[in-house]
Amino acid sequence: MDSTTRASGGLERELGKHFALPGIRRVAALRPLAWLAMGMQDLRSNPAESLAYGVLVAILGALVWAYAGDDPQRFTASITSFFLIAPLLAAGLYEISRRQELGQSTSFGESLQGWRRSGGALAPFGLELFLFAIFWERLSAILFALSYGGHPPNLEAFFSDVFLSGAYPLFVAAYVGVGAIFAAIVFVVTAVAIPMLLDRNGDIYTAMATSFLAVTRNIPAMLVWALLIVALTALGFATLLVGLVIVFPLLGHATWHAYREMTLWPERAA
Repeated sequence: MDSTTRASGGLERELGKHFALPGIRRVAALRPLAWLAMGMQDLRSNPAESLAYGVLVAILGALVWAYAGDDPQRFTASITSFFLIAPLLAAGLYEISRRQELGQSTSFGESLQGWRRSGGALAPFGLELFLFAIFWERLSAILFALSYGGHPPNLEAFFSDVFLSGAYPLFVAAYVGVGAIFAAIVFVVTAVAIPMLLDRNGDIYTAMATSFLAVTRNIPAMLVWALLIVALTALGFATLLVGLVIVFPLLGHATWHAYREMTLWPERAA
């Protein structure tokens, strides 16, 4: 047993002293591809309900684009914030997959039952994600102000003048580095947390601790999963948000299967 495995086991035992945690399964590095396949099956089984969430998110993306399209600071901060709160927006999709697993039919109204059942936990979790997004937006504004004196280039010239020109290496390194850290933190504590809240109706700290353990015990698979999420979401935006109509519900359903496969509760141990 190497030092990393011993440290991981020690951390899990320590967290287990404070939280009622499930067992965490280890999965293969390419297992996220199977999650996508299962997510697509759920989407095909519930097309109208699933795509309705995709349409709603695409509309939200269009509003973000209209609000921030001419301001690179607002635009990049808004897109990053979208990634931060997306797990919460997908709660209805997790409920569809949960009911699909139980052999139950699901209307759009029934997909909202997860909110009604677990709203006491989802609301504070959503508030924390919202505050985190606001903090990132303010920090983003500070980075832009320090780099450009409050006058960044327009969005059309932003990537060519800033990221590709080599004229602002410190800004690019700081912005990408800090943004990546923020995104990684949120990913680690939300990867399976919200599906777990819908499934178990527990507290947010147990859910975040479970998510942390699921990620740290499956780092290769979760790196692949994170890259797939970023790539597919970027594809959704690159297609002028049309792709999000399919990408968002696909990722939402797949996330449910990621949660179910990596967590092992006593009553499901057979």
